[in-house]
Amino acid sequence: MEFIAWLIERATVGIESLAVVIILIAMANGTIIYALHPLVDDAYQQYKQRLGKGLLLGLELLIAADIIRTVALEPTLGNVTTLAVIVLVRTFLSWSLIVEIEGHWPWKH
Repeated sequence: MEFIAWLIERATVGIESLAVVIILIAMANGTIIYALHPLVDDAYQQYKQRLGKGLLLGLELLIAADIIRTVALEPTLGNVTTLAVIVLVRTFLSWSLIVEIEGHWPWKH
């Protein structure tokens, strides 16, 4: 059982690391493209969209890692409550990013 717990912990660390790498790549990619083409029409909007999409994907992966860690390793009431708060905060951040990227609420096209 310890091996499975170790394996799950390593998997969650891997998912979290992947999330960080994705965010860093999105930031570098967006910044480089913006720096090379700052005068293109709506360059700043494209920059925000690139950064936002990377952050959204990173947040989704971080939520997945937290869920796996909590459910598989320590599903106590305290940990599940903490997980719920973390997911709520990250969901709010995701919604905020979507509004910032698209310029409107998702249900208003």
